[in-house]
Amino acid sequence: MDEEYDVIVLGTGLKECILSGLLSVDRLKVLHMDRNDYYGGESTSLYLTQLWKRFRGDDKPPEHLGSSRDYNVDMIPKFMMANGRLVRVLIHTNVTKYLNFKAVDGSFVYNKGKVYKVPATDVEALKSPLMGLFEKRRARKFFIYVQDYDENDPKSHEGLDLNQVTARQLIKKYGLEDDTVDFIGHALALHIDDNYLDQPAKDFVERMKLYAESLARFQGGSPYIYPLYGLGELPQAFARLSAVYGGTYMLNKPECKVEFDDSGKVIGVTSEGETAKCKKVVCDPSYLPDKVKKVGKVARAICIMSHPIPNTNDSHSAQVILPQKQLGRKSDMYLFCCSYAHNVAPKGKFIAFVTTEAETDQPEVELKPGIDLLGPVDEIFYDTYDRYEPENDHEADGCFISTSYDPTTHFETTVKDVLALYSKITGKVVDLSVDLSAASAATEE
Repeated sequence: MDEEYDVIVLGTGLKECILSGLLSVDRLKVLHMDRNDYYGGESTSLYLTQLWKRFRGDDKPPEHLGSSRDYNVDMIPKFMMANGRLVRVLIHTNVTKYLNFKAVDGSFVYNKGKVYKVPATDVEALKSPLMGLFEKRRARKFFIYVQDYDENDPKSHEGLDLNQVTARQLIKKYGLEDDTVDFIGHALALHIDDNYLDQPAKDFVERMKLYAESLARFQGGSPYIYPLYGLGELPQAFARLSAVYGGTYMLNKPECKVEFDDSGKVIGVTSEGETAKCKKVVCDPSYLPDKVKKVGKVARAICIMSHPIPNTNDSHSAQVILPQKQLGRKSDMYLFCCSYAHNVAPKGKFIAFVTTEAETDQPEVELKPGIDLLGPVDEIFYDTYDRYEPENDHEADGCFISTSYDPTTHFETTVKDVLALYSKITGKVVDLSVDLSAASAATEE
């Protein structure tokens, strides 16, 4: 191990694995270590017995839940946008050859106490029970504007410069009601709060276009895809990729102490008495706790059920977004559901997550609006974890620390962090202009 590396990556969480893959493809010499004896860190995937051990100590799972090994319960479950940046990164690194994706059945939004399919096109807007007759027509016009918008074709701009006009001004032009804005902003454009309304509208419109294009891609009920056997497959796929490019993965390396010189710059990592030298370290917040600050807390409930989420058209995999305003909260709540259709549970079983940014110390009470939508559950586990962000100067110390995972049930914020870190480490931008057909997703057999 006493060698010199370009970069040492600590922790095999999703973000660290993606970065390690991108850096390996760039022909950097990468050493990737984890103090745990399993892949995934915070974003690991657990069998049933592991889930019980983590949340129930010495209790054993009841027999009726089926075989432990038939479960792959992702601790940080997130769907991928079919045409989104993560899929582009996976294709760019050629990791797609190690993964099998399957389209996600449904994308829904909570509005006035009920669950509705998210309408994403002008045709769906006209059919959606989310809106009254006149609002449907207004929404249809807005969707057509978004679908036709082309940055390089001034005719499609209708006299609006989306780099100047705010999202709020654009929405006002089409006269949309608050409830409509709620589902468009949070369930289509996937903004996590309402700050986007006062930002330039270009990002908002591009996010809506991404949703519609992803939806059209697999002709399914949602714009999302998910790997068979869950996200636990991703770190392992990146480990294989890294090996192809000569990178080294080491699990079960205790301590992983980052070493600094007198000026505070990183010079290597020590484990079991050996030091590997490097000038750059990439890691999750747990490896450098004195260089991060706590910025929030995520509350989540993990449920095992024997049925799909009610009112989701029997979707075997689905996302439901509960916008903050609908709940009188400061942040959105998310429902994630996956099942035996994606090989993450035995036949007839469903895994559901309810997650949100914690605003109190009572996850059971806080998550109730989401849990109430699930119907009867076989088992439920409550959990909270702290969210950290780096506060170091990476140029001074050579440490590139990822932010903790937020409560969203899609990958958009996660991959944004990864790409920003990549640019800080290399001074380059990842080329995401790839042939999207390289990641195909199986439809229902």
